[in-house]
Amino acid sequence: MELSRALFEAPSEGEILRLAMHHIAAAGPYRAEAGYLQVDGDLVPSPRNAHAHAASVDRRVRELEGQDGPVTVPHWAWGWALGLRGVERLHGYLVVTSRTQPTGAQRSLLATLVWHTAAALSVAFAQRRQREDALELYRVREERATLQQQLISVVAELGNQRAVHSLMADIAASGGGEEAVTRALHQLTGLPALVEDRFGRLKAWSGPGRPDPYPEPDPARQDDVLHAVAREVGPVRIRDRLIALVRPHGEILGVLAVVDALGEADERTVFVLEHAAASLALELAHLRNLAEVELRLHRELVDDLLAGTDAASAYARSEAVGHDLHRSHYVVVVEWSNRAADDSFARTVGRAASAVGMRSLLTRRSGHVVLVADDRPHAHALHEALARETGTRSGTIGVSAPSDSVPDIPHRYREAQRALEVRLNSRERYGTTFFDELGLYRILGSGADHQELEMFVHEWLGQLIDYDSRHHATMVETLSRYFDCGGNYDEAAASLAIHRSTLRYRLQRIREISGNDLTNVEDRLNLQVATRVWKIVLGGSG
Repeated sequence: MELSRALFEAPSEGEILRLAMHHIAAAGPYRAEAGYLQVDGDLVPSPRNAHAHAASVDRRVRELEGQDGPVTVPHWAWGWALGLRGVERLHGYLVVTSRTQPTGAQRSLLATLVWHTAAALSVAFAQRRQREDALELYRVREERATLQQQLISVVAELGNQRAVHSLMADIAASGGGEEAVTRALHQLTGLPALVEDRFGRLKAWSGPGRPDPYPEPDPARQDDVLHAVAREVGPVRIRDRLIALVRPHGEILGVLAVVDALGEADERTVFVLEHAAASLALELAHLRNLAEVELRLHRELVDDLLAGTDAASAYARSEAVGHDLHRSHYVVVVEWSNRAADDSFARTVGRAASAVGMRSLLTRRSGHVVLVADDRPHAHALHEALARETGTRSGTIGVSAPSDSVPDIPHRYREAQRALEVRLNSRERYGTTFFDELGLYRILGSGADHQELEMFVHEWLGQLIDYDSRHHATMVETLSRYFDCGGNYDEAAASLAIHRSTLRYRLQRIREISGNDLTNVEDRLNLQVATRVWKIVLGGSG
């Protein structure tokens, strides 16, 4: 009776089965070998079924297909699978084993325990169905109420949507651009609206609260924001902003956002933001296509100017793209260590040049981007602008002397390349170098007689070069670094990553091998020029 009451008061079907298995010994010399509950048409074993022979017992129970039957368990004389049946269905199984054959009275007690367990399971299953039915009825009522509320609001929402579509269509037709989109977005949502380019620079703002000055973008943070938004479908909240990507054809051109510091944005705000972003994407894609056509025309013109073309044709084509070639021009060559000279980097250079006020034509060549600018570039401005755009200062810029005629531009291009090459082979390889400031390196350019230069290098450095080749040494490089550091032992040793005494030893060996005296002014000058020619003109080769 105590067990029966406990079974009917148990809170769940699993607890009923656990109690029956725990008290099975009260009915005789039994052990509860396994227990099963019928769940969604399948027999789910009790967590207690962890004996070594559980798999064979499980297989046998399933073979019975709802009937009672014997079960063989090693070392147990008797085993039986007993169905826990309700009025309409099988609730599970109780598998019982015994060391001896049970007596009739013990079998009767076991049958009574099984009956009480099955009855308790029937009650528990019935109660659960009642709860589920009650919950389902409540859910259906709630769903009906929700649908009624949605139907009440749908007419107003459709009116709002028509207003949004109409306004965005008008903006797209008029080509209003970023300013028009942010004005419309602010008007429809009541929240400040803004457009940033993909690098985080503000393009347009409508509404109150615009920061002044607008914060400088952080490239790493901006990339994190773009990736976070791109992973989701639709606008994403990041801090106080609800952000949507402006992404025609999969390429991110910028972000459109509303500032929602109080969390007031609702579904309507999201809808308006999504449609505004789609409208702006179409507009920016169109502008992008126009820019690419213009850029292609610029490139074709610059390519011809660098290769050499007639002045009359060049002047006419430059006027067609809105550039005045009659002024003096400088050829500027840009190379960045972490960027390939592709279309993306060419656009980056173009943006940076525009940002510092350079009026120029642009193209790209293998390894670098070329600008033909109508004024002498500032010594540092373009490099600083590109450092901000790329996130690194590891770039080099070479600038030619001024060109006063179109036929002179190919020669100026070689000068700009020469300035770039000299800078790349100097100790401070990153920055801007002007050809007309190269000094000695101007006469060591590619226009010099290469054979004469080689003979000069051989005369002054030949023995050292041969020694380096035979002994895999670096005597010429050591001498070059020593001169680069102005004869300062400590600085030269640090540059070569060697000890000061090692540098002194090498310089002594250089004197012995070459037969030249580093304290002699004439020898020192010739040796320094020879190392420059060896490194800059001959590329440090033997």
